[in-house]
Amino acid sequence: MVKISAIHRTPPPLSWDFGRTGGAAAAVPRPRYKRALPMASPATATASLCCRLVRLPLLVPYARRRSPLSTRCSAAQSPDAVDREYADLNLRPLYPNVRPLLPPPGLPSLPPQVERERHPSHRSLLVRGHHLRIRQHVNPLSSSFSEPTEPPEWKEVFEDPLLPLMVDIGCGSGRFLIWLAKNSGERRNYLGLEIRQKLVERSQFWVTELGLRNVYFMFANATVSFNQIASSYPGPLSLVSILCPDPHFKKRHHKRRVLQSQLVDSITNNLCLGGRVLLQSDVLEVAADMRERFDEYSDVFEHVDCIDKDLRCDNEGWLLDNPMGIRTEREVHAELEGATIYRRMYQKTRDVSH
Repeated sequence: MVKISAIHRTPPPLSWDFGRTGGAAAAVPRPRYKRALPMASPATATASLCCRLVRLPLLVPYARRRSPLSTRCSAAQSPDAVDREYADLNLRPLYPNVRPLLPPPGLPSLPPQVERERHPSHRSLLVRGHHLRIRQHVNPLSSSFSEPTEPPEWKEVFEDPLLPLMVDIGCGSGRFLIWLAKNSGERRNYLGLEIRQKLVERSQFWVTELGLRNVYFMFANATVSFNQIASSYPGPLSLVSILCPDPHFKKRHHKRRVLQSQLVDSITNNLCLGGRVLLQSDVLEVAADMRERFDEYSDVFEHVDCIDKDLRCDNEGWLLDNPMGIRTEREVHAELEGATIYRRMYQKTRDVSH
């Protein structure tokens, strides 16, 4: 009879060992470490492997994925640039008590890309030791976003609900609106509409932390909810901004873009006389599409360069300067990558004829 010995298969080592080893078994050299580690018992080895498999998606994709050097450099610089842009807000993380993910002493540190996952400016958060990813792309045509969002009780969310209102459609992290609410000299209320609920929760957390009563964030699909929300506001709607929306490059996904005919009609009907619309994108195709939709309402809107001569435009009619006084996060990222920002601002000069 041939005696078959058991074969102990150990998984390939990662940058560091997440399991704990013990027992009195003989030491087995590991090529990645200078010292020998004791062989784990089968139960401990299984637990260590499961722990590795749970944590593996957090590390491996970043190690394998490569991108051009310029892109990697700009990605590394972007969070710091955003922090500098909004430094005076002094915003705290949503989960300040989360322990940072660090390797054991003496072992290699986290890859820079994973290190950025802990950064509050990144689209990912570490919540209670778990990796919580905020989706960058959301399908607004999903059935979960098809129902209009009920408007809030305006007296509860704003100190003075009769002030002029600015609505930022697709407000993202909300830093842009929070900065305006805190630093703008105009007496105005600010409303952010965002389709990703986790971003809304963090934005509203910051509003509470800063004690602001003139800014509020709502989880809503603006395409189907804007008319119901804006028409219920007791004060005038004076400004609507759509800044660097999701481009949805594929032709079959163009219907997912936020600025559809339904939303243009809602903005046109609810904007007060003299109110303005600011469109902005770092993608020329998207900016041109938004511009074309509002150019169709030339009997209602005029471009502001025809009204305000202080606003300069290039030969194609794009605004050369940011009229808001602060850049959005996407604007910061795009300019670091050398992209051009295309802006267009309209003013409502006539009431809509019914």
